[in-house]
Amino acid sequence: MITCFDIGGSAIKGAVASAPDRIEPLPKVPTPLADFGAFADAVAGVIARGPGRPGDRVAVSITGVVDPDTGRIKCANIPCIDGRSLAADLEARLGCPVLVANDADCFALAEAVVGAGRGLPIVFGAILGTGVGGGLVIDGRLITGAGGFAGEWGHGPVAATMAGTPPVAVPRLACGCGQAGCVDTIGGARGLERLHGHLHGVDLPSTAIIEAWLAGDPAAGRTVDCQVDLIAGPPALVVNVTGAHLVPVGGGLANCVPLIDRLDQAVRARILRRSERPLVVPGALAIEPGLVGAGILGLQGVSA
Repeated sequence: MITCFDIGGSAIKGAVASAPDRIEPLPKVPTPLADFGAFADAVAGVIARGPGRPGDRVAVSITGVVDPDTGRIKCANIPCIDGRSLAADLEARLGCPVLVANDADCFALAEAVVGAGRGLPIVFGAILGTGVGGGLVIDGRLITGAGGFAGEWGHGPVAATMAGTPPVAVPRLACGCGQAGCVDTIGGARGLERLHGHLHGVDLPSTAIIEAWLAGDPAAGRTVDCQVDLIAGPPALVVNVTGAHLVPVGGGLANCVPLIDRLDQAVRARILRRSERPLVVPGALAIEPGLVGAGILGLQGVSA
């Protein structure tokens, strides 16, 4: 048994995991943002609401990236943990081993082990939420790579500057990572909104753009056409490089099945392998995939 967590900027969600498909949720609590002592106490408090002990270890899915060489986390959403050796600091407070992984990585692990990619050797999990992220799982094990960035297809100056049919110019937008032209700037919900504003001079939330597209609105259709064209190339390259058998998609935009279907067609048209079977699919775990992934990560750590 292990205790697992999915921690974001608003809430700490916990659960007790005894098997990859047996995860029992615990009451969630608000995330303390400014005080690490309060943050660690909140995690300990969730554990106390369960069996009263963390089990063999604690596993955490969290926003941010952990450097596997130093153990330090980069996390803008929770200032009190940014730059800390989070696993070591929590171990000191909780008195047991702690594993910490990026939430997109945990999503990919969950989908590979018990979700849409179950039984497949290579699964690339993609996130299309507020922004763009992802994770790579091979033979049921998460691959983090140098710096902990394996699977992060949203960053790097690779976004095209022409998109759609007929083609339209798209500027190389500045990204929060310090580069320009990242997929993150034009993918995900915020990217959809930026594209719509650029193409039509109208600011709309992503939900309204998607609703308009599904209703047949031509302006929204043009926006979606351009976004799919822009974001299909990078995951196609990832599939070619890794040999991924499936690309489950999570995040808010994954809830729009017609959009993921369009992306699947565009990605399959750009890869070397030819297949009539879907490659890019909505994630199968609609409820708490990050928490499930953390549970799997912790259980794997116990058995390693």
